[in-house]
Amino acid sequence: MRILLIHQYFLEKQDAGGSRFNEMTKIWASEGHKVTVIAGMIHANASKKYPRYKGKFFFKEEFSPNITVLRCHVSESYNVNFIGRLWGYFSFVFSSILGFFLKVKGPFDMVLVTSPPLFVGITGLVISKIMRIPLVFEVRDLWPESAIDTGVLTNKPIIKMAYWFEALMYKSASLINVLTPAFQKTLIEKKGINPSKIIMIPNATDFSLSDHLLPIVDREKLRTELGWTDKFVIVYVGAHGVANHLEQILDAADRLRDTNALFVLIGDGMRKPDLKAKAKEMKLENVRFMDPVNKEKVFEYIIVSDAGASILKKVDTFKTIYSNKTFDYMGCKIPILMVIDGISKVLVEDAKAGIYVEPENAEDFSEKIIWMMNHQEETKKMGENGYAYAKMHMDRNVLGYKYLQNLLKFDRK
Repeated sequence: MRILLIHQYFLEKQDAGGSRFNEMTKIWASEGHKVTVIAGMIHANASKKYPRYKGKFFFKEEFSPNITVLRCHVSESYNVNFIGRLWGYFSFVFSSILGFFLKVKGPFDMVLVTSPPLFVGITGLVISKIMRIPLVFEVRDLWPESAIDTGVLTNKPIIKMAYWFEALMYKSASLINVLTPAFQKTLIEKKGINPSKIIMIPNATDFSLSDHLLPIVDREKLRTELGWTDKFVIVYVGAHGVANHLEQILDAADRLRDTNALFVLIGDGMRKPDLKAKAKEMKLENVRFMDPVNKEKVFEYIIVSDAGASILKKVDTFKTIYSNKTFDYMGCKIPILMVIDGISKVLVEDAKAGIYVEPENAEDFSEKIIWMMNHQEETKKMGENGYAYAKMHMDRNVLGYKYLQNLLKFDRK
C-alpha cells in the first residue's frame, strides 16, 4: 500500500516533541508499505528553520527504508504572534500543495491528514479530490474549540470559517480517527458524525525506547551530572505555549522554595522567554529551563526524575484530551502530577498512576507535591502502576498495527 501523510509537524530525526507518526510510519514501513510524508520546515515550538533549509522552498530526503519526507516552506513568522502563526499555517498549505504536484511521485491509495493545525486539511482535500483517492482525517485536538477557549483565536470571521471548514473535512473524510473517547463522543453527539466512519487509535507509549533505557540508565550518575542530587525532581516535557499555561509551575515553585523540590522544564515555545523572565524576576532558584533534546535524551531525563507533570490551561476543551507527555511518563515508570481535568484525570486515576491536581490552583499543586515527597514508596508504586497500565492498553506497536488494519481497507491491490 502507498500512504500519503500530510503532517506539518512531522519530527526531524533529532527533534524532541510528539513523535506519534514518526513511530507509526516506522511500523507501517516495516510491513513493506510505502509512506510519503509532506511536512513543514519549522518545528511546532521553534521560530527558525534549520540551516540546511535556508534558501530552499522544498527539501526531500529518504527518511528511512520505505519512508520519504518532503519538507515544504513554512514562514518564519510562525511563533511571533497570532497573525504570524496564521501565516505559518497558510504558507504551509500553499507550499505543500505545490510540493505534492511538483516533487511527489504517485500513485497513492489514500491520503492521511493529521490535525491540528486544521488548515492542513486543505492540502489533503485538494489532493484527495484531484487524485480521486480516499481521505483519512485524524483529530489530535478539537480545533477550533481549543484555540477559542485559550484565547488564541478571537476573530469572528476566522472562527466562522474554521467551523465551516471543520464540518467540510468531516463530511469529506472516508475515515476519521480520534485520539480520545471524549473526541468520539463530541463528534457523534455534537457534530452529527456517523459513528461508522469513526475509529479511535489514541496516543501511546514508545516501549521500544523506554524498555531499552530503563535497565541501563545510571540514575545516581546522571542526577549528579545534572545537579539534581538530593532534589525531588518534577519534570515537565513539552511545549511552552499559551495552552500549557506553565505559570502554574512558577506559582507552585514559589510556594515550595524552602523545600528540596526542583522543577525542570524541557522544551520550547512562544511563552518560554516570558516564563524565564518571570522566574528570574521571582528569584526562583528551584526552577530550571532546558533546551529541547532528542527523544532518547528526554527519556533519560524522565527516568531519573521523581515525578512528571502534565499541564494545560483550565478550559473546558482540554477536559477532552490526553496529553502526549503522560504516556512518556508512564513508559518511564515515574508517577504523574495530572494538572488537567476530564478524561486525563480519569486515566491517571484508573491506572493508579499518579495524583490529580486542580488546574491553576497553586496551593493544591504544591500540597500534592509535598504529599509525594513524604510518601515516596507510594509514589514509586504509582510509577510502576502507570507502566503496567500503559503496557496493557497503550503500547504504540500494538496500536500502530491496529491503525494499519483500518488503513488497509483502502489498499487498491
